[in-house]
Amino acid sequence: MTQLTQQILSGVATGAIYASLALALVMIHQATESVNFAQGEMAMFSTYIAWSLVQVGTPFWIAFVLTVVISFIGGVLIERIIVRPVENAPVLSHVIVFIGLLVIFSAVAGWIFTYTVKQFPSPFPTKPLLGGAVTGHDLGVIGVTFVMLILLFLFFRFTPLGLAMRAAAQNPESARLVGIRVGWMLAIGWGLAAAVGAVAGIMVAPILFLDPHMMSGVLLYAFAAALLGGISSPGGAVLGGLIVGVLENLVGTYLIASELKLTMALALIIIVLVVKPSGLFGAHAVKRV
Repeated sequence: MTQLTQQILSGVATGAIYASLALALVMIHQATESVNFAQGEMAMFSTYIAWSLVQVGTPFWIAFVLTVVISFIGGVLIERIIVRPVENAPVLSHVIVFIGLLVIFSAVAGWIFTYTVKQFPSPFPTKPLLGGAVTGHDLGVIGVTFVMLILLFLFFRFTPLGLAMRAAAQNPESARLVGIRVGWMLAIGWGLAAAVGAVAGIMVAPILFLDPHMMSGVLLYAFAAALLGGISSPGGAVLGGLIVGVLENLVGTYLIASELKLTMALALIIIVLVVKPSGLFGAHAVKRV
């Protein structure tokens, strides 16, 4: 029972990271109706920024806040400079742009920071807690992630800017009619998605170590989480991330070898697409033709 409890709690911590990145994917999908394949590499690059700040002596939490702010600004600039010109282009153009961003971020990170694996410091104690069922880092990751998710929920639910962003994402034409600057709302959405991805990267880096390809597997799990919860449902993406995190640990411990855990995410993606493409909480898209 102790091992089962440990695997579940550790899965919740890992799932909280997947939930963050899945939420970022959903936010971009609501704005562009496309999947941002570069979301993981954007998070990786932000993590390198945090690592660089820590290396020059910046206290961890100050580096954390600065990285989130820089990532937000970077996300806004990407939307304004790169995504906006192809806003009305076919979906395939969006896919090509996102894949291009993936390659660029990965190559630039390797060029600047090299491909040597680096150790990223954890601000939380690593010693086992609760009778060895969970580590201090696991509890810290859960705490930071859920505080961020609660702040985002309050922002989108109760602030005028958050409500305007929701309106712009759901019905741009009607939003423009009531005076909402839809273009800037989408740009802010990109900024928030980049900031959320930065938090996910910083929280997972002490576990995976830091290198330009560190987020490849994490993005796959996050994509599976977003599909499972519903690519159109932010809340569903969060729940999907927690489910995928726990499933990953349990399946890797009791059913298959740990080296094959990544195949679980691929299998889950296929199953969801075949059985329930809208996910657990996603809405069915109905269009008149």
